[in-house]
Amino acid sequence: MSAFAHALYAAANAAWYDTLDFSDETEKENALRGLIEAPESVVIYRDDGVVAWSVDSFDFVRDAEAPETVNPSLWRHTQLNTYAGLFEVTDGIYQVRGYDMANATFIRTDNGWIVFDVLMCKEDMEAAKALMEKHFGPIDVKAVLYSHSHIDHYGGIFGLINEEDAADASLSLEEQLASGKVVVLAPQGFLEHAVSENLYAGPAMGRRAQYQYGALMNPGETGRMAIGIGLGQSVGTVGLLAPTYEVCSNETIVIDGLEIQFQLTPGTEAPAEMNAWFPRYKGLWLAENCTGTMHNIYTLRGAQVRDAAAWAKYILEAEYLFGDEVEVVFQSHNWPHWGNETIHNYMEDTAAVYQYINNQTLHYINQGMTSAEISRTLTLPERLNKVWYTRQYYGTLSHNIKAVYQRYMGWYDANPVNLNPLMPEDTAKKWVEYLGDVDAVLEKARADYEKGEYQWVAQITKELVFADPTNQAARDLCADALEQMGYQAESGPWRSAYLMGAWELREGNQADKEGTVLGREKTILGMTVEMVLTYIDIMTDALAAQNDDFSLKLNIADTGEVFRVIRRDGVLMVYKGETDIETDCTMTCGRLQLLALMNGNMDVTANMKIEGDETVPVRLVKYMTPINRNFNIIEP
Repeated sequence: MSAFAHALYAAANAAWYDTLDFSDETEKENALRGLIEAPESVVIYRDDGVVAWSVDSFDFVRDAEAPETVNPSLWRHTQLNTYAGLFEVTDGIYQVRGYDMANATFIRTDNGWIVFDVLMCKEDMEAAKALMEKHFGPIDVKAVLYSHSHIDHYGGIFGLINEEDAADASLSLEEQLASGKVVVLAPQGFLEHAVSENLYAGPAMGRRAQYQYGALMNPGETGRMAIGIGLGQSVGTVGLLAPTYEVCSNETIVIDGLEIQFQLTPGTEAPAEMNAWFPRYKGLWLAENCTGTMHNIYTLRGAQVRDAAAWAKYILEAEYLFGDEVEVVFQSHNWPHWGNETIHNYMEDTAAVYQYINNQTLHYINQGMTSAEISRTLTLPERLNKVWYTRQYYGTLSHNIKAVYQRYMGWYDANPVNLNPLMPEDTAKKWVEYLGDVDAVLEKARADYEKGEYQWVAQITKELVFADPTNQAARDLCADALEQMGYQAESGPWRSAYLMGAWELREGNQADKEGTVLGREKTILGMTVEMVLTYIDIMTDALAAQNDDFSLKLNIADTGEVFRVIRRDGVLMVYKGETDIETDCTMTCGRLQLLALMNGNMDVTANMKIEGDETVPVRLVKYMTPINRNFNIIEP
C-alpha cells in the first residue's frame, strides 16, 4: 500500500466526524441502561473445544479511538455491541445481550417465565440461561416464543429446553397451557419458512454468509467488526423444535396470567414474523422490524426480497395500536428504547426510512433510471441520514434500493444488450483480448488505485482474474482495492464481504476452514413429506434424469398422507391425496424413512413395503447431486 493510498482512506474515514454527531451518546446510554451484570469474560465453547462465541476477541475496541482502517461510525457501533451481559428492560423483563448475534429475552409471568427468542446455538443459550439463573434462580419456563423464522432466533432452543419438555402440538392451545408442559409459539407459517430457507437454498446461503458475516475472519483493526445486528455469527450447535402452536394475527393469549397481544408482520424482515404487546409491562416487542440500524430489504447472503412498503406499514400499525401506552420498546437485536416520545420518534423514523427507500426507488424507476443509477444517486433526507438508530450498519441504502428495483422490475434493466450476456469467464476473456497488453492494463489500474478509484480498480482487475485466475498480480491489486473499500465501509457486512474477497484472492478459497455450525440435521428432521419431495427435485440433476420416467404411489404410514409422484422429463411432480390411478410402484414407509432415503441411505428400503417396480425408490434419489458448500465466489 502506498503512502498516498493510505492517506486517501484515512482522510475518508476522518471525514465521518464532520458528518455525524459523535458527541450524542444517547445510543450508548441505551445500550448500558439497566445493566445487572457484565461478565469480565464471555467465551463460549462447543463440546469439541471449538469456540462457538467470543466477546473477548473484540477487546481491542474497548475505550479505544477508531483506527484509520475502520470507519469511525462502525467502530462506535461495534463498541456498543461489546456491552454483553444481563440487563433489565423494565421490572419483569430482562435480556441477555451480547451472547450471540441476537438477544434472549426473559419475561416474568405469574409463576414463571416466558422466553422470547433463544439465540442461534445451544451453547450460547445455555450460557444465557445460566447468567439469568445466577440472579433469579432456576427458570421455570412456561412458554417459548419464536419471533420469526430466522435461525438466530430459534436455533438455540435445546440450550433452554428438551424435546420432552414441550407441550403436545396435537392438543388445543388451552390444553397445552393446562398441561404443565412448555408451549412453543411462533407466527403462522413459521415452520415452513424456517425449514425451507435453511434447506432449499441453504448450502448457497451458507457459503455466501461467510462473506456477509465474515465468521471465518478474526476480529481486528484490519479484520471483521460488528455486523449491525450483533458482533457476528455464532458457530455452535443449532436445532429446531417445531412450534406447538402458530399464532394468528391480532390474537391475544394469556400465559400463566400474562396477557400478550400479537401483531403478525408477514413479508417484513422475515416471511413469518410477529410483534407483541405486553400490557402489564407497557412494553412492545418489535422483533426485527425495528433494530437500531437500517436493516436489509435484501440480505447479501441471499433470500427472498422483502416488502419495504409493508415493513413501514406494520411499524406504523404497531405505533397506532400500542403507541399511546408504550413506555419501552425492545427487540431481538441491539438494545431497547425508553420513553413514549422517544419511542414514537424511533418507530416513525424507522418506518420513514423503509417507505422512503420503497417509494423513491419507484419514483426514479418511473423516470427511466436503472437500479445501478438510482443506487448511485439517491441519498437519504438530511435529518434521517444523521439518525444513529437508522445508520447503515447492516443494510445499506445502496443495496436496498436495488432490492426494491428487483421486487418491482426484476433483474432486467430493459436494455436488450443485457438480455442474454456471456458467462463471466467468457466476458473476461474478451475483455483481455480487446484490452491487449495485460501488463499495461495493470499499470493503468495501479495508477487509478493511487488516485483512490478503488471500485473501478476492483472491477477491471476482477476481469483479469476471471480471464486468468493464476494472474497473481491482478489478484493482489484487486485484493488491495477491496481492502481499501472494506476499511471505509460503514456497513459491517460490506466490510466483511470486501475483506473476505481480498483474503481469498491472496490465499485462495477459505470455505472449508473451521467456523461453521453443527446440528443442521435437526432442521432436516422438521421437513414435511412435501418438503422432502420438493428437496429431492431441487437436488436432482433433471437433465441427467430426463429419460428415467416413473410413477409412484407413496403412503406415509405415521402421518396417513398419500401422494402420487411422477417423474417426467426429469421433473418430479407431486399430487397429494388418495388416488386410484395405477402407478409403477407403491411404497409404504414412515416420514423419517423417507428422510433417510433422501439422505442416501438405501438400506432403509429393506424396512419399507414396496410393491411393483422395486427400482423406483432407488431411482427417485439416484440423480441427486452432492451439495457443494465450498464453491468459489471471487474467482471462477
